[in-house]
Amino acid sequence: MPREPDVTLPSRDQLVAIIRIQSEMAKHGLDLAQVMSVVVDRALDLVKADGAVIELAEKDEMVYRAVSGVASGQLGLRLKLASSLSGSCVRSGEITRCIDTETDSRVNRAACRRMNVRSMVAIPLVHSGMTVGVLKVMSTFVGTFDPVDEAVLGLLAEVLSADMFFAAKYAADDLYYRATHDEMTGLANRALFFDRLRNELARVEREGIEFGLLMLDMDGLKAINDSYGHRAGDAAICEVAKRASQSLRKSDTIARLGGDEFGVILHPTNGLLFLAESVERLQKAICQPLQYESRQLMLSVSIGAAVAIKDGLDLDALLEHADQAMYQNKRERKRLEIAE
Repeated sequence: MPREPDVTLPSRDQLVAIIRIQSEMAKHGLDLAQVMSVVVDRALDLVKADGAVIELAEKDEMVYRAVSGVASGQLGLRLKLASSLSGSCVRSGEITRCIDTETDSRVNRAACRRMNVRSMVAIPLVHSGMTVGVLKVMSTFVGTFDPVDEAVLGLLAEVLSADMFFAAKYAADDLYYRATHDEMTGLANRALFFDRLRNELARVEREGIEFGLLMLDMDGLKAINDSYGHRAGDAAICEVAKRASQSLRKSDTIARLGGDEFGVILHPTNGLLFLAESVERLQKAICQPLQYESRQLMLSVSIGAAVAIKDGLDLDALLEHADQAMYQNKRERKRLEIAE
């Protein structure tokens, strides 16, 4: 008699999709943060999930280092390893499935309710023989995932684990540095920025100590790329990162959030005057010509600021306030250029 097909095996389409994901990951080389972003983005369609995250175990916490779907607003979220499904997966080193978050004692129910998550699967990520984190997919419905989904995600996790291994083995920096820093500029990346921003907000609530948030956006990068090529554009981004870093204190955090956008956490702010002086100092340091090969590139940046507690303690509201201030600054700078 012919052998019955194994219903727990991935389909041909799913295997082809994993190969394509692997090819996309390879384009990012040793940039582990970008690789993880690709994985969580593609995992949604791979198993028809509503959300996906990569959590890394750091001491006694699980930290959201890459997010997509319903988890998109939770980058940098920290959950106790001892009281989360992902922590259970790390401790056991085995695939861990939750059929219903409302009845499963292993989950952090508050976090699940915040994202409207009702079922999940966590797949262990193994690096150098240790389970260092999880790839987790989420659904807003009960009992969404099955053994086939587990098998598919297991293959994807193996591909990611291999990338984690090579990123750490063939780079001078360790795994967590690769996962939390921008490869091109060496600055903190988006994941680490949101992690620290959440920590600062928690500190404000505990201690009442204000901090400043700056959003920086380069002006004229497209013109540099169009006129001189992307190598020149990359050099301009790196120079802005370098100049901004040198203008800040060791207690401050600067991150490349993506493209030509940067974020800065000023801690402490020492009042609104200090905040204004910091913005002026950054503008002065950055807005100087850059000698690139035989050309002179004009660098410019628009900056918007917000202050916790004055502008709120909600993460999204604080970011929105700084973003709007940055766009207003950009409009004013363009108006002045036209007037001249």
